[in-house]
Amino acid sequence: MKLQDKVAVVTGAASGMGKAIAALYAAEGAKVVVSDINLEAAQKTVEVIQSNGGEAIAVAANVTKEEDIQQLIDTAVSTYGTLDILVNNAGIMDNFVPAAEVTDELWERIFAINTTGPMRAIRKALPIFLEKGNGVIVNVASAGGLMGSRAGAAYTSAKHAVIGLTKNVGFQYATSGIRCNAIAPGAVNTNISTSINQPNEFGMQRAMVGMNVNPRVGESEEIAKVALFLASEDSSFVNATVVTADAGWTAY
Repeated sequence: MKLQDKVAVVTGAASGMGKAIAALYAAEGAKVVVSDINLEAAQKTVEVIQSNGGEAIAVAANVTKEEDIQQLIDTAVSTYGTLDILVNNAGIMDNFVPAAEVTDELWERIFAINTTGPMRAIRKALPIFLEKGNGVIVNVASAGGLMGSRAGAAYTSAKHAVIGLTKNVGFQYATSGIRCNAIAPGAVNTNISTSINQPNEFGMQRAMVGMNVNPRVGESEEIAKVALFLASEDSSFVNATVVTADAGWTAY
């Protein structure tokens, strides 16, 4: 039990990587707050966890809303007494829209979910961690945060920003017993593709240049194992960095 009695918040945990992370954390002894904009789907994740003997609650949260972030962390603390682990997983794609065609609306929506949401959750969690003298943050970034053309301009920029935030938080709070790392998944079988509805032809064509060298598509459970490593004491000396999990894709 690598996370015995730890309290973890996982955003975007109704499906895909978030669901797999929440389930694995619970299997390893954590009490998990399953957060998602879709409360009904989040509750199904909780039911899966409980059916396997784990402990979890579902909390509806739109990560673009400050009040939802406040309520999410407050609920975790009021229910389980504290917070030990924050996983910022919620995210959406951007239809491969290139810079010449990106709108303010798209740019702001992608950043609100993929970057500002994690920042607000971190901001809310840090005082709790500082008072305890320990805490772990795991941000789900992307291979798109390492490379220039795995998505559109907004998603690429937002995920690069998440990596910068990860390094900043990890270093600045390292002497306070707090670690902050990111995972950069490659292509993974999740439902994030449902946020791609009308892909930009030019942007997608340019992105496909890099996608064609991808060795294989991963599974959510493979990313969850990385998230478990980063949340546990197994990674006690790992901080302010990015773990790439992509079957070697970005090495090309």
